[in-house]
Amino acid sequence: MDQIIHIIDFEGSTKTGVLEWGVVSIQGDTLLEAKTRLCGTDRPIDAIESQQHGITSELVIECANFEQDFDLFAQLRKTGPLCAHNASVENRLLKDTWSYTRQSPDFSNPKENGLLTSWGPWLDTLPIYRRLYPDLKNYQLNALIHLFDLEDKLMQLARLYCPEERLRYHCALYDALASALLLQRLFSLKELKALSIFQLFTLSASSASVFNQRRQQELF
Repeated sequence: MDQIIHIIDFEGSTKTGVLEWGVVSIQGDTLLEAKTRLCGTDRPIDAIESQQHGITSELVIECANFEQDFDLFAQLRKTGPLCAHNASVENRLLKDTWSYTRQSPDFSNPKENGLLTSWGPWLDTLPIYRRLYPDLKNYQLNALIHLFDLEDKLMQLARLYCPEERLRYHCALYDALASALLLQRLFSLKELKALSIFQLFTLSASSASVFNQRRQQELF
């Protein structure tokens, strides 16, 4: 897989906005870059939300708001498709902050050379794994990482790239690294080694109708 892919995870909600982001950029089995930061908010973070991700109002009081990062995320969108585990969450938080990005390639249909101002189409490891492994009982990140024996590798990467106090699930960069490992695992499988970017977008389709429409183009 020669195409650069940017795996994104956000912590936060539509109520608070993005409180933390993590981005992992990969090219095939190579991890190119991993970065993260906490983000300030003008809205209160309630105890229930804070209990999940461990971010409090006091922790981010001196952090710049997520709105300051448009250039970063617009550049990511121009250089490769965005990917997440359950990408509808990340897409919604991006759109709630900036409705549109700069004109960027439609990586899902490279033959058309079209330009889009949307944050998607997204690659999404959740529907990808649901379609490739339809008999699993649990498709949450932690369950998939455990099932496919990626826990040690995830912790090795997390210790290299994550802040020391953010080495767990529901921390943005930790979760982004987990999603990246799930994606890279597919590239290492003999039966999937020739997987194209278009096929990844087909497997990522959020609905059966979009999935079937792409399949009908017979690019598998």
